Amino acid sequence: MPIISIAIQKGGSGKTTTTLNLAAALQRQGKNVLLFDADPQASLSEALGVRDEPENNLFTELTREIKGQGGDLQRVIIPTKSGLPLIPSSIELAGAELELVSVYGREQVFTWMLDKLAGKYDFILIDCPPAIGMLTVNALVASDFILMPLQAEFLPLKGLRSFMHHFNAVHKLNRKLEILGFVLTRYDQRKIMNREIFQLLEQEFGEKMFQTRIRSSIQLAKAQQEGTDIFHYDPHSHGADDYAALAAELLTRLEAVTAAQAAV
Repeated sequence: MPIISIAIQKGGSGKTTTTLNLAAALQRQGKNVLLFDADPQASLSEALGVRDEPENNLFTELTREIKGQGGDLQRVIIPTKSGLPLIPSSIELAGAELELVSVYGREQVFTWMLDKLAGKYDFILIDCPPAIGMLTVNALVASDFILMPLQAEFLPLKGLRSFMHHFNAVHKLNRKLEILGFVLTRYDQRKIMNREIFQLLEQEFGEKMFQTRIRSSIQLAKAQQEGTDIFHYDPHSHGADDYAALAAELLTRLEAVTAAQAAV
């Protein structure tokens, strides 16, 4: 059951869009995928049509876990219009992040909670906050892989390099954590800057760059406004084609990682 954090130290990177539509693409491949909204902004929850905060959510279970009352993520999982099960977020998570600072084993709370879901899903995808705080650290410590989406511009590239500095520190807490790769979003092949950023990232990170690039598409935004994924909203759009290709490339990469681990 690979747990994949979708994370980057920059807002507007396409992180939530990628989490949602990659999960939907994997679901279309027959995979049982659980979505985990770890961002207090609850963008993923809203993009899946959850407009009113559920009474029980990640915050309520995290609070129970912190207090030693046994937080249970299974009881807060809700269905969505996309057919993807979701652990919904809460704006109150921002306060819980401060509480985590004084908790024993504070970086591992998500790990303890997710251990109870072992074997129930083929994939768990975590939408992380756009900053390196305790929630993101918890997500990374609980994860097997990290996938980083970013726009093909210079400021997001700066955010990526900053994030890589923090990744090296988090890796000391979770030695199994691997970078699955970087994927460019809102990509336009006609723009010189977009092409230059892709080439620059390939030179710097090599095979860690996904060859699939997510093209700019208004349909992706419209799908989220409707509370669903791109495949349900417009299966013939560029967005659907791109996320289907990304899922296929991701599965190929995971197969290669599994084969390499088995050969050791």
